[in-house]
Amino acid sequence: MRSLRYRIVNVFTREGRLTGNPLAVFEDGASLAGEEMQGLARQFNLSETTFILPSSRASAQVRIFTPSYEMPFAGHPTLGTAHVVRSLAARGDDLTLEMKAGIIPVKAEGDRWTLGANKPAWREVDESRADLARLLGLAEADIGERPLWVSTGREQLIVPVRGAGAVDRARPQAEAFARIKSVDGASMAYVFADAGDAAGTVRSRFFFPSGTAILEDPATGSACANLGGWFIATRPGTDLKRTISQGEAVQRPSTLFLTVANGAVSVGGDVIELARGTLEL
Repeated sequence: MRSLRYRIVNVFTREGRLTGNPLAVFEDGASLAGEEMQGLARQFNLSETTFILPSSRASAQVRIFTPSYEMPFAGHPTLGTAHVVRSLAARGDDLTLEMKAGIIPVKAEGDRWTLGANKPAWREVDESRADLARLLGLAEADIGERPLWVSTGREQLIVPVRGAGAVDRARPQAEAFARIKSVDGASMAYVFADAGDAAGTVRSRFFFPSGTAILEDPATGSACANLGGWFIATRPGTDLKRTISQGEAVQRPSTLFLTVANGAVSVGGDVIELARGTLEL
């Protein structure tokens, strides 16, 4: 029997401790096989569960699992795991995490963590505006200019829409949604409206499939990084900052901070530790 220590943290929190996106972090995954990690992620049934491992290349190695599969990179697991690594190893506020997508630099100011995303890549979308509107349950006129597939570690469909009202009205249609595929065969869509105001506010939602259902993520750091890639593709040479609101539709209000500067993308947010426990396996 093995005793495995874990922590529950909330990432991209707003006001209140029960906001943001929850994450389970196992403090020492060295004794676990990949199949066991997958089983534990299914047991916790959060959007992601992470496992900290030793690394010769970075402050720590991290493996990320959804209840169904392993991910090469994801934003809120990166920031939440960094918060735990700092606590465990007393390594200070500047860390690097080794992931399947590469070495990710992470730094903190207090409990606000920021990651430096990989250089973005993008490609055009084959589907028509009418097709995108159909899969999102919107009118064709709601779809904004130049949706793109973007990747800073995981490719996702980034869809601008015309106003926060269109973000709120999105109702993905499962049959149509299943027909859009990233390079790795996943169906995921990030819908956003850039207010274009002095405060730099963005309203967003992120949809992904689970079986025959379409679920919604309360806060998606990888998609926020991919939004940075979308800005680089559509507004080359422009530096900007955005404050992104996500999660209201699933009663987990979340705030993410996006910076694009000199062609580099960073994503930040606040992290709190909510609980600690031990699991016997």
